Amino acid sequence: MVAHLVRLKLVLLGNALKRSVWQILGLIFSLLYASTAGAALFAGLAYLSRRDIDMAATVVVFAGGLLLLAWWFLPLVAFGIDSTLDPQRFALFAIRRRDLLWGLGLAGLVGVPGLLTVLLTLGTLLVWRDSPAAMLAALVSWPVAVATCVVGSRATTTTLAPLRSSRRFREVTGVLVFLPLLVIAPLAAWASAEIDADRVTIEQAAEVVSWLPFGAVWGVPAAVAAGEPVVAVAKLAIAVATLVALVALWAWALDRTLVTPARRDGSSTRTSGLGVLGILPATATWAVVARCLVYWIRDPRYVGSLAVVPLLPFLVNFVDPGTGIALLALAPVTAFMLGWIISADVAYDHTAFWLHVVTGVPGRADRLGRVIAAGLVGVPVTVVFTVGAAWYTGRWEDLPAVVGASFGVLLTSLGLSSVISARFVYPVPKPGDGPFSTPQGSAVANLTIQTGGWLVLGLLVLPEIGLAVAAIATGSTTLGWAACVTGLVLGVVVLVAGVRLGGQLYDARSAELMQQVVAIS
Repeated sequence: MVAHLVRLKLVLLGNALKRSVWQILGLIFSLLYASTAGAALFAGLAYLSRRDIDMAATVVVFAGGLLLLAWWFLPLVAFGIDSTLDPQRFALFAIRRRDLLWGLGLAGLVGVPGLLTVLLTLGTLLVWRDSPAAMLAALVSWPVAVATCVVGSRATTTTLAPLRSSRRFREVTGVLVFLPLLVIAPLAAWASAEIDADRVTIEQAAEVVSWLPFGAVWGVPAAVAAGEPVVAVAKLAIAVATLVALVALWAWALDRTLVTPARRDGSSTRTSGLGVLGILPATATWAVVARCLVYWIRDPRYVGSLAVVPLLPFLVNFVDPGTGIALLALAPVTAFMLGWIISADVAYDHTAFWLHVVTGVPGRADRLGRVIAAGLVGVPVTVVFTVGAAWYTGRWEDLPAVVGASFGVLLTSLGLSSVISARFVYPVPKPGDGPFSTPQGSAVANLTIQTGGWLVLGLLVLPEIGLAVAAIATGSTTLGWAACVTGLVLGVVVLVAGVRLGGQLYDARSAELMQQVVAIS
């Protein structure tokens, strides 16, 4: 049965590759990326073997602990990761729990992440090649580390399965986990400047981590290399106890899942936020505006993008060299983010796009409605960031240049996005999924379309950006006003042209767009 489950995972993986060329290309690029990253990491491990024991132990403990935490908690927010062998699918089969645990555990290693993890954890033996005893300890710890990665991942996802099936959990968790990552680097820089380095060294912090459940297994060979066998045995005991506890937790959660499968309640009966439908004019354009505004208010994929915006001034302030240049660039960057998000609007609609097709919404009304909805969000934010940057830096003379660059980028992004979303459809997070989930087979298509679109956008906004940069660099008021007029005029021209061309593409391809949306659903 264990071998059958592993074969089933391989068959499902093969069938997934047969469905789409993008998924084959995605697997190839994943393997190439993993090979490159693995080679670099192996080179780093070989380099550590020539350093002193304390430095090697510090790096291995921190990197290994981060690897374990990623296996344990990343699947909770990346909802597109490895759901091919969902335990709930085996609820009606008479499979012994022990076989199911072994089968699902070994199947969890099938794939690029599992293969890379096995090789990298085995590669830590290189670090201790000058100490045969430490190398032997690393070899003993290796299966414990790999098992802790996989079992921990299965334990957390299976235990929290009832919550993960809740739409509200998917809406909130991804944002709550992602946002703190944005402030780690600034907080670390602040801490390094404010905290006396003599109080707590990195080696001391690594020693503390090596006694924790996610770091103990990595501290075993380091303790042996340092001539502390008792400490090594104690840390190995903590690592084994952690693995046993995770197995017990997974077994309990698996029993509960097989007996009472989690209820999928992704639908919602609430109507809050729909009142806007009764306020706006009863035309096709404004109906699309109202529908899109509901998305911007309630859809986690849109809300996740907006949730990052309030943190941007805080982050940019840390990288600003003190001249205020970075803060002045904040408004154009934010305008790009808010204008470009509708480039995947049709894909975000998912199967609900059929409403636009069967009701005969004109292409111009569809394109213009989506632009207006995004503009109602993007224009106020761009105004606040533009004026706020000039006020905070005291560089009011640069305000016209920043206005031209910011609104030129916003209007141009909206116009170009109206064309791209009517021409290209690629896999995006599905409705109810986390805003940062990664659908299988989406990486290559997404990267290709987005990169091409950004290159075109860069060429379209080059005039106002060039004038704005020249105005700020030289302090010329004339160039600043020229950038302002150029940005507004060219932005409006691209916006109008984009809405018209996008509307024509929509009218000609609406049925084909619907087929593409269904194909990736």
